[in-house]
Amino acid sequence: MKQELIEIVRNKSFQYSREPVFKLVSGRMSQYYVNCKPTILSPRGMFLTGHLIYDAVKDCSVDGIGGLTFGADPIAMAVAYTSELKQNPIKAFSIRKTKKDHGIVKWIEGDLTPGDRVAIIDDVVTTGGSTIKAIERARAEGMKVIKVVILVDRQEGGLENVQKYVADTERIISIEELRG
Repeated sequence: MKQELIEIVRNKSFQYSREPVFKLVSGRMSQYYVNCKPTILSPRGMFLTGHLIYDAVKDCSVDGIGGLTFGADPIAMAVAYTSELKQNPIKAFSIRKTKKDHGIVKWIEGDLTPGDRVAIIDDVVTTGGSTIKAIERARAEGMKVIKVVILVDRQEGGLENVQKYVADTERIISIEELRG
């Protein structure tokens, strides 16, 4: 499954340039661009991603899985769906980028309660900033963050930065694997 997903990511979500022409969220320029949405929103990519990330969290006894909207949303839904197929239900949730200012003011949307054990996911990690923000917001809502899973690690220090917040952090695919 992993090798097939790597091929899909290469074909749908990965670009390379000899010169650093791709601007990252951090403002830095890079030779690599990874946009996982075309992969994780495709039927086969969603299937593979859901199964691989489910396998990474299935033994952690998590109640929920999610991360910052929008990159984590289709992954969380794929894992939730897969978990039900495997008769080990894990709820999907989404963390807002800006706090809701009406109704019940909260960061997280989903069927979770304070004290629930959760896994945070992210589609691509460079510095880890967005993933850390998701961890902090989940904790602010009373969740116990016990695991982090990254779909694609750009291998630029982000995984190590996230591990300072959650020791049990792993990646599914590295940039090295995408470069082939």
